[in-house]
Amino acid sequence: GEGGAALLSSTPMAKAKKHGWVRTMLGVLLGCVLAVAAVVAATNAVTVLATKDRIVSAEAAASFGADAIVVLGASVYADGTPSGILQDRLDDGIALYFAGAAPKIIMSGDNSTVSYNEVKAMKDYAVAQGVPSEDVFCDHAGFSTYESMYRAKHVFGAERIVVATQTYHLYRALYAASGLGLEAVGVPSDYREYAHQLQYDVREIPARTKDFFKTLLRVPSTYVGDPISLDQSGDVTEG
Repeated sequence: GEGGAALLSSTPMAKAKKHGWVRTMLGVLLGCVLAVAAVVAATNAVTVLATKDRIVSAEAAASFGADAIVVLGASVYADGTPSGILQDRLDDGIALYFAGAAPKIIMSGDNSTVSYNEVKAMKDYAVAQGVPSEDVFCDHAGFSTYESMYRAKHVFGAERIVVATQTYHLYRALYAASGLGLEAVGVPSDYREYAHQLQYDVREIPARTKDFFKTLLRVPSTYVGDPISLDQSGDVTEG
C-alpha cells in the first residue's frame, strides 16, 4: 500500500539512484559550461591573433591605398553631439583622411529610428572639422560591427579599407572585414581613458564569438539594399 511505497522510496537504493541522477545532470551542465567557455576562449584567441598585426600606425595606413576610411559608430547625446568614445573615432578617421589614407570616409552607425541618428552627427562633426561633405558617406544601417564591414564590402563596393575605432574593438572589425573579403587595416583611436572601459572589454568577449560565426557563415546584414558607389558624392547618402 501507500506505506510500503513510502518505505521503498526512502531505501538506500532509491536515494542512491536519485543522487546519481543529480550528479549526472550536474556533470552534463558543467560539461556544457566548459564547452561554451572553450568555444568563447578559442574564438577570441583566433580573432585577436589573426588581426593584431593589421593594427597599424596612421603613417602606415596612409600608404595602404584604401578606397575608404570606415569610422564605426557609437553613442550620440540627445543634443546630437558625439560621445567621447565616438569623438575619438571621428578624430582618428578625420586625421586619416587629411593624411591621405583614403579619398572617402564611410560613417557607419545606427539610424534605426527617426529620433536616433548616429551617422548624421558623425558627418556633421567631420564637415565642421573641414572634411568636404561630398567625401563623407553615411551608412545608416551599420547596426553592428559585422554589419558595418558587410555593408562596406557589399553595398559601398570597397575592396580596401582603413578602420577607425579603439584597439579593443579593432580585432573584431578587422576579423570580420578579412573574412568577408576586404583588405583591411585598423588605426586605433585610443586618445583617452574611458570610464566604462572594463564594461566594454567584457562585452567584447561574447561579441567576438558571435561575429566569428557570423563571419564564418557570411551572414547578410539586416539591410543590404541597392549598391552605393564611392565614386559619386557622399551627399547622396544623406537623409
